[in-house]
Amino acid sequence: MTAAKLVATQQAISNIVTLRDEWEDLESRSSTSVFLSWQWLGQWLAVYKPEAHVIRVTEGHRLVGLGLVVATDECRHGVLRSRCLRLHQTGTKALDQIWIEYNGFLAEAGREQEVASVCLAYLGDERQDWDEFIVGAIDSKEGDFYARSMGLYKHIRWEAPCYGVDLEQLRRSGKHYLDTLSRNTRYQINRSHRMYAQRNAVELYRPDTVEEALEMFESIGPRHLERWGGGTDQSGYANPEFVRFHRSLIRSEWVKGGIDLVSVKAGNETIACFYNLLHKQVVYFYLGGMLTESDNKLKPGLVGHSLCIEDYRHHGFKYYDFMGGEEQYKVSLGTFHRQLVQVSLQRPRLKLKLEQMIRETRQQWLKDAGTENGR
Repeated sequence: MTAAKLVATQQAISNIVTLRDEWEDLESRSSTSVFLSWQWLGQWLAVYKPEAHVIRVTEGHRLVGLGLVVATDECRHGVLRSRCLRLHQTGTKALDQIWIEYNGFLAEAGREQEVASVCLAYLGDERQDWDEFIVGAIDSKEGDFYARSMGLYKHIRWEAPCYGVDLEQLRRSGKHYLDTLSRNTRYQINRSHRMYAQRNAVELYRPDTVEEALEMFESIGPRHLERWGGGTDQSGYANPEFVRFHRSLIRSEWVKGGIDLVSVKAGNETIACFYNLLHKQVVYFYLGGMLTESDNKLKPGLVGHSLCIEDYRHHGFKYYDFMGGEEQYKVSLGTFHRQLVQVSLQRPRLKLKLEQMIRETRQQWLKDAGTENGR
């Protein structure tokens, strides 16, 4: 008997309940990240209401793949207008600041590349109304695969390494988390912990109600703004749309165990707060707010993360993911596990080729200027 061929179709969202049921069923058969879960994308649809179309991949009557694409126009340099398709993003900066990571098409476990190939072929062959397909942040290897599958030029818009801690491996080793770190990092954490303990016991606290969870999320704001700034592309707390999305996410998912807010206290003083996403026994560190200390020997972030990692290990979680970013604390506390990219897959349009030529010329000029200055 010949196996059924995978077929991709596309349509507007007509019934959100039907889509939710389909998504959650397929999600249960997948090995997806939190960002491709209904926990995340259901909120994205409910809060922002993007004009998304659903791509469905079926094998006979069996659903094996799903994706949500949004068509937008993007204007660059004041003159270049590009028709863009985006996967699970709106194309509006304020709405996309929630910054999806580990993006891609939702697929039955083990069939990720097969489903992606069918979706990409469909977008390339059946839709001619776009110049660029923008997807991210995804694994850099997936970005390469997408470009090869579509036969298109790949422009990398953003990239960053990811670090994390394998909690299952840590449990198997029988070691304490601190024993896996460098001598210098371990020393900084232990010294800082002792200094905080002189004030009072250092302990983790979690909210008891969703209202307390929301209050803790809001309390992170001032420290996050202080650390990252209140401008465009800086702290999300400066963006009302970012805050609106996460307040809705917490209201929906905290009680279900999909959100974890943790504060680290030395006595009555909160030295760090963490906002984490939980999905399939993986902890995704999303953001945090740390007390600014005048004494640089005090490391509230390092102490807080180390305590959280041990706590999650104790409770049976599989992985603690710092996600994209090359901040020093991620390098010190975790192990590199992948490179993330946001890519634009570009059709052979003259305007895009000219833009790329100008970009490459500028990059070469900057490189040459840097070499000249470095002599």
